[in-house]
Amino acid sequence: MSQLFSPYTLGDLTLANRIVIAPMCQYSAEDGRATDWHIIHLGHLALSGAGLLFLEATAVEPEGRISPFDLGLWSDETEAALAKALAAVRAHSNMPIGIQLGHAGRKASVAQPWAGGGQLGLDQGGWQTLAPSAVAFEGHARAPHALTADEIARLVESFALAAKRSVRLGLDAIELHGAHGYLLHQFLSPLSNRREDAYGGSLENRMRFPLAVFEAVKAAVPSAFPVGIRVSGTDWVEGGWDIEQTLTFASALQARGCSFIDVSGGGLSAAQKIPLGPSYQVPLARAVKQATGLPTIAVGLITEADQAEAIIGTGDADFVALARGMLYDPRWPWHAAAQLGATVKPPSQYLRSQPRQLRNLFG
Repeated sequence: MSQLFSPYTLGDLTLANRIVIAPMCQYSAEDGRATDWHIIHLGHLALSGAGLLFLEATAVEPEGRISPFDLGLWSDETEAALAKALAAVRAHSNMPIGIQLGHAGRKASVAQPWAGGGQLGLDQGGWQTLAPSAVAFEGHARAPHALTADEIARLVESFALAAKRSVRLGLDAIELHGAHGYLLHQFLSPLSNRREDAYGGSLENRMRFPLAVFEAVKAAVPSAFPVGIRVSGTDWVEGGWDIEQTLTFASALQARGCSFIDVSGGGLSAAQKIPLGPSYQVPLARAVKQATGLPTIAVGLITEADQAEAIIGTGDADFVALARGMLYDPRWPWHAAAQLGATVKPPSQYLRSQPRQLRNLFG
């Protein structure tokens, strides 16, 4: 039996297989509101046969968006727009859907990638960014505002309120975005956190805000509702956040009831030196899983069915997450099942597409 296509239970959520569709920013929202693009985008991914689909990074306040076109969940209007998109998807798919809640911090207020991705001026629709310290991200001319203790407390509440909206929307899981150089990661890394108060300096202090966010979100949802986090296992920069600190952070999360950890890497500094190659970040996930036993998601140039099967089968991780590979091949789980002798459940409208030589693919 294929391990990749074996079921797994997280809290009150049972997944049909170990394939996760990672959050992928679409830069196509209107003032934080989901649009018809999200219905099309999520709709076709929800027919892919994956075990779990995560919505893109969703900002908990307007200033937390990466670009002016990012998805948000901070108001009745953004909640209603997302509810409309989800209703359209769910009408034709029972795939579990999770949401990634985040705040871009100092990496906010930039143009869409296809428009250059540079920092937007205040006269170009940009805004004053926020961060643990007034240290600009590389290439940004405007430094962020260093958050006060009161502002940090307000942000913790913003995450909790977005979590309550997520539950009200009927979403199945929450992943906090603590990776890729965004706000929670900015607090964790000594490269971006230069504070000298209770939120900076020691590892314990640098973890304080991310852990407060996790505790607030966990308290805002039902007890068995899966709440996890995406982390960068390392900054890939000497003197920055690294796997040893990640393991300490993971243990602290485990003690607070974390349901899963999605282990990625980098994104905080332009000085990063990443050894790109197939499965290049899987060792980070393996280290977290071995140290904590927490359900772990592996990412990083996972493109082949046998490769994914090996990651699950050898116990390196409990799930594999695909992003760009899933966009390139939205039926990747079908093709992986065909290769591994497993089955997937397609929509009834597609049953007749089963290849003649794969008579058991659709069960």
